[in-house]
Amino acid sequence: MTGTDPSPGLRHSPIEDVLAFLSAAILAALGIALFERAGLMTGGTAGLALLVTYRFGLPFGAAFVLVNLPFFALALWRMGWRFTVKTAVAVVLLAAVAEFQRPLLPLGVVHPAWAALVGGLLLGIALLILFRHRGSLGGFNVLVLYLQERFGWRAGWVQLAMDAAILLLSLGVVAPSIVALSLIGAAALNVTLAVNHRPGRYMAV
Repeated sequence: MTGTDPSPGLRHSPIEDVLAFLSAAILAALGIALFERAGLMTGGTAGLALLVTYRFGLPFGAAFVLVNLPFFALALWRMGWRFTVKTAVAVVLLAAVAEFQRPLLPLGVVHPAWAALVGGLLLGIALLILFRHRGSLGGFNVLVLYLQERFGWRAGWVQLAMDAAILLLSLGVVAPSIVALSLIGAAALNVTLAVNHRPGRYMAV
């Protein structure tokens, strides 16, 4: 499914796309930094990348790109090459910003519950920006956007169910208390999407 292009008067200009993708990468990287500092998890490929980071010590940026590679084929098959290219740019940009900001953001003590809430909101806003500019952060974003476009299922609620499943599966790796707090972040992220990204309003593809 490639979707239909918006009318010329509604399309974002290249400059608007660049500003949007940079803004989304910065917001998402800040949310990830809060999760990392508090030792929290999240859903989707970001959560898988954090698991790799915690377990093997690989930098988040590199882990995030690696776990997203298989999903690019799905994006190309179901969503078209424009969406896939934008998603690849967003993934690489987030990975780069996450590593670039590391020495610039020496976070002190962060309460895990606050980190979960604020980090989830930041990631939700970042995804919302990308969706409205016909991109995503890869992974399950591709699947939930396809399901919303094809069946009208609200992206936020579907993503929340998938994220909750990943967090529950991570119980064998991280402490139950961390998973419980991480669910706050997943809820904040996906409620933001469910409320603000609805069929008939802004569409990603």
